[in-house]
Amino acid sequence: MDMLISKPKVIMDYHKLPTVLKEQLKLVYPDGFHEYLIWFNDKQGQRISALRFETDEKVYMLRMSVDMALEIMDEDDDFDSNFNLKPKVQEEYANKHSDVEYLSDNENYSET
Repeated sequence: MDMLISKPKVIMDYHKLPTVLKEQLKLVYPDGFHEYLIWFNDKQGQRISALRFETDEKVYMLRMSVDMALEIMDEDDDFDSNFNLKPKVQEEYANKHSDVEYLSDNENYSET
């Protein structure tokens, strides 16, 4: 019987995420972040919107509003004007991170 191992949950700003994890995040959410934000209450009881991203070690809750998600993608050359990851960029990142197994685990969140 498999035991579920609880990973630490980290609430942080998108801008503080290491570049390599930002690239992987874009592969998980190639059609943009803004439609996949979730809401939860933090330890202080404050309502927060965030984008969920899980690695082997942690579950990241990346603080952002819909407006902030749109702004991030608008300013990022990896996304086109419709907030979709550009095909060449997606191919480049997919090749670069092809050995990262947890990316496929995250796909469930981008398809809901």
